[in-house]
Amino acid sequence: MTDVAVIGAGMAGLVCAQQLTQAGYSVIVVEKSRGLGGRVATRRLYGTWADHGTCYLKAKGELLGNFVELLRSRDILEVWTDKVYELQPNLELNENSAPRYVAPAGMSAIAKFLAPGLDILLNQRVIAINPTPENSWRLTLESSNEELTAQALVLAIPAPQALMLLAPLGESLLGKEFLDKLSSVKFYPCISAIAGYHVTSQPLPHWKALTFVDDAVLGWMGLDSSKRPHPQQPVFVLQSSANFAQIHLESADLELVGQEMLQHAAQIVLPWLEAPEWMQVHRWRYAFPSHPWQEAVLSASTPLPLACCGDWCGGNLVEGAMLSGLAASAEINNHLRQLLLPNMNFFKLFT
Repeated sequence: MTDVAVIGAGMAGLVCAQQLTQAGYSVIVVEKSRGLGGRVATRRLYGTWADHGTCYLKAKGELLGNFVELLRSRDILEVWTDKVYELQPNLELNENSAPRYVAPAGMSAIAKFLAPGLDILLNQRVIAINPTPENSWRLTLESSNEELTAQALVLAIPAPQALMLLAPLGESLLGKEFLDKLSSVKFYPCISAIAGYHVTSQPLPHWKALTFVDDAVLGWMGLDSSKRPHPQQPVFVLQSSANFAQIHLESADLELVGQEMLQHAAQIVLPWLEAPEWMQVHRWRYAFPSHPWQEAVLSASTPLPLACCGDWCGGNLVEGAMLSGLAASAEINNHLRQLLLPNMNFFKLFT
């Protein structure tokens, strides 16, 4: 039996697991996907790679600012652009100036940086959670029907996914208030299209990133190949608006949805965008919290320690996820042996 099981290897889960591991707990991280980072995601395809989730970091708060500087010192992050343009409904461009940081090797390199020393099971989906007579949590895995046991449990996944796992435990164990709070969290979806073009495609835009204001189809697009050291061809990543994604979320043919996004971009941005050499489309069911939980962690008042965390707790995006992971580690530690956590000295773990 391990001390703590963390479900989800996104930013919140990795930060939480590192905190508890460095404090001296035995921790296992279980991730349903084949890679780390959650929505800090990079896809390898057609001889290149593209960031189809979090496309860049913008350092606002102290925690993320320190993290960005640490990653820059390790040559993992660099400044991509200091200008992002907003395309207004009347097609006017407004400039928004602030450094945006990217990983030339792909944004998933950020998550990989947080992973050394952790015990992580990839491609393993948790399908059931139950308490045991021995006063521990039992996790049942889908692929092998294997079971893991832990004294404490952290669910570092989107709230609707956490609710699907926890609701069968019922109000008698978790309490109605906790389940109501968890079910109150809602998300906007998003559809991402990655498109590669012939090397001679011209003209290339003068911008690297473009935000769409009140557009029915698109929310954002970027020249993703401009992040790479030696790009072989122009590659764009397009992200849909929330309304467009909601309409097409259950579409059986995502390629047609992606093509509609490219055709729309061709009409208002660059005409040749409608004819890519190749394209891949990804559905993000839980892209952005629309109704987040207002605190950094959501805990259940159970005899067995249980906490939920993620970017939907107390904030948004990468920094919110990291702060939530820190809060979850403190909550779990408080219910276990109350060891010394790194906390705000977190980054010293990697120096």
